[in-house]
Amino acid sequence: MTLSRDDILRALAAVPAPDGRGSLADSPQISEIAINDGRVSFAIQTTPDKAKSLETLRAAAEAAVKSVPGVTDVLVALTADRPAGASKASPQVATSGAEIRQAKLDVRHIIAIASGKGGVGKSTTAANIALALAGKNLRVGLLDADVYGPSVPILFGLTHKPESDGKIIQPITAYGIKLMSIGFLIDSNTAMVWRGPMVMSAITQMLKDVDWGSLDVLVVDMPPGTGDAQLTMAQQTRLSGAVIVSTPQDIALADARRGVAMFRKVDVPILGVVENMSYFCCPNCGTRTDIFGHGGAEAEAERLGVAFLGEIPLHARVRELSDAGTPIVAVEPESEHAKAYSAIADMIWTRLEAGTGQRAAPKIIVN
Repeated sequence: MTLSRDDILRALAAVPAPDGRGSLADSPQISEIAINDGRVSFAIQTTPDKAKSLETLRAAAEAAVKSVPGVTDVLVALTADRPAGASKASPQVATSGAEIRQAKLDVRHIIAIASGKGGVGKSTTAANIALALAGKNLRVGLLDADVYGPSVPILFGLTHKPESDGKIIQPITAYGIKLMSIGFLIDSNTAMVWRGPMVMSAITQMLKDVDWGSLDVLVVDMPPGTGDAQLTMAQQTRLSGAVIVSTPQDIALADARRGVAMFRKVDVPILGVVENMSYFCCPNCGTRTDIFGHGGAEAEAERLGVAFLGEIPLHARVRELSDAGTPIVAVEPESEHAKAYSAIADMIWTRLEAGTGQRAAPKIIVN
């Protein structure tokens, strides 16, 4: 059965509009409806002060759409804007109403792999660190929280959808680790034009509505930057620590510095800094070239008073295997690059077990 927008709107005709005038189907507060292989997502626009009171309506909309034949999963978010005249210094975020609850996750450590900017190889680093941790006989999950640019499906060569009973999603397992990404749930050509609150609703569902089971480590591949996703993840989960990925040049280090500052502000321990694309060694003549400079991340880590976890060279083999969906740590574990990722994973695990992290989730207060 092929689902259409009209099918969804007919179901939403039974749900009242947020302002009480007519139905949600006719309301200008409903966003464009995305449909992909039985999975339906849309947002209801509101304001921060009304978001909490509209949770019952959001749940009713979700239930109405779930009743439509052919629908397998539903994501309904409350997208909140500031009311006119509100202070820019007091941001508020409305989520789907279902908070991330660490108590429901049987996970010893949650770590964020982050970067201040895109293009530094964060996702490749996160995937190979997760695989290296699994190589230590640890139970590992990898959550791709980069909703706008999900990379895990490509890095692991996966195109099939995860199984679901309509309530709980089963993560996909590859190379011994459990994986979840928004890229498994949407078409690869779909442009994600979601606002921050809807992004956080998606991340919330990928955490609490996925059967992660019992894990030693959940590695979270964070979106680049220091925006809503990073702040809300730090506020609503018990992060054991963050790893900052940077290249050696000054422009990347400046953004990495901001990433460290952001995590410190929300009381998340910094496990260390990784220098990616640290240098290039010609595979033909063996000549080493510092394309982006060298040692900048190590010097910055020392200046900031955080651990330097190691450097990963720039090499075509890492790129080739990543593009092929076969991460280098999984398929060439004895290679120089795989050993570099493994050494970094060893340092991360040592710091985790030494009690560097896992503290109560902080409250974020913006003055």
